[in-house]
Amino acid sequence: MIHRLSQPDYDRWASQIKRTGGCRQPIHLRGKVEHYDQATGRLLHRYTTRTEPNGVLRVPCKTRRASRCPACAEVYRADTYQLVRAGLVGGKGVPETVSAHPCLFVTLTAPSFGEVHARREKNGKVLPCHARRDAETCPHGRVMSCTERHSAHDQRLGEPLCPDCYDYDGSVLFNAISPELWRRFTLALRRRFAKLSGLTVKALREQVMISFAKVAEYQRRGVVHFHAVIRLDGPDGPSSPPPAWATADALAEAAHHAAAVVTAEVKPLGRTFRWGTQLDVRRITMDGDLTEQAVAAYIAKYATKAAECVGTLDRRVQPLDNLDELPVREHARRLIAACMRLGGNPGLADLRLLHWAHMLGFRGHFSTKSRRYSTTLGNLRAAREEHARAEEVSTGRLALFDEDTVLVIAHWEYAGQGLSIGEQALAAAITGTSLPGVADE
Repeated sequence: MIHRLSQPDYDRWASQIKRTGGCRQPIHLRGKVEHYDQATGRLLHRYTTRTEPNGVLRVPCKTRRASRCPACAEVYRADTYQLVRAGLVGGKGVPETVSAHPCLFVTLTAPSFGEVHARREKNGKVLPCHARRDAETCPHGRVMSCTERHSAHDQRLGEPLCPDCYDYDGSVLFNAISPELWRRFTLALRRRFAKLSGLTVKALREQVMISFAKVAEYQRRGVVHFHAVIRLDGPDGPSSPPPAWATADALAEAAHHAAAVVTAEVKPLGRTFRWGTQLDVRRITMDGDLTEQAVAAYIAKYATKAAECVGTLDRRVQPLDNLDELPVREHARRLIAACMRLGGNPGLADLRLLHWAHMLGFRGHFSTKSRRYSTTLGNLRAAREEHARAEEVSTGRLALFDEDTVLVIAHWEYAGQGLSIGEQALAAAITGTSLPGVADE
């Protein structure tokens, strides 16, 4: 820290850090950009990193993972919030009339793969975990009962009462197959809604469009479940209202049916998976208990999280890694081991379990949406970049060139990533963010 502070180019380094928003792991780029007049070949402007601190330009890593970079993850979370909220109340190119369209908040859960420690509450009182008077003893000699009232931060939450009885293979296979389950759920939802409306699926498309935005969340036991906003539109998307007969009640009935009937099979093992029995379907209202703001914030919160709550890694596990030496909880270690073992089965190659072992088998996108739900993350980022560029031009920090008459030649190369511990402390002071590891203390 003292070394960085004593450098003559510290002010320029601090300016770079401030422009990254306090990124913990900024990308280091080395190179130059030159602007030429196409008619005369005259050099109009040149930027090079040779005069920058350490000869590099530092740019944000733009990760969505809060465990890697809280600053960049917060940008991703805010963008996801705006994306989801725009599909509920309008804005960002979506008409405000969309707020009158029937809309549901649906939670699809995973089935049970064995009894786990859980925190249960009733009327504000914490109940015993699994208190049973005549608890059975499992084949491994463990009594399947737990009378403790777990705290919210108990490390045992989500861990099985008997690890040897727990279906670790089933857990990671469900994670791997869950994107296909979701795809089949959306298809079954449309088919059921069409049937309830007395239409064919093709005829339904001509009158109603079903749009959605969803996010995956890890439970403490290591399996994912999905939170989704599902909305009814007219045939032209959010700009057209659905017909009067397309109601939220009919959509809810279709959602219950689709969640109960869809299955996905892992054929090489002869295992069939379906959604868990805990299904939550609620209507989103602008002035009720479940508002558009609450839903958007809830979904955006999980867009920046992965499997950290299970105690696993936020990097890929390599085949040569010694699993016994990984800094993870034993439950997560067994889940990773199941991925590595099943990943060696040639019949399961399409699931890519070896590649996604650190994610406990889940290989889908954490946040997805249908094409017509609302704006896109790309559009939000482009608008932010254009705003920043316009501000730099107006303040004289960036020259304004005619893109039709100016030739831009750029050359960049990767030169590293990250900050030292001392530099991270300085970055936190510059941007007013928390130091790594103490954000939640």
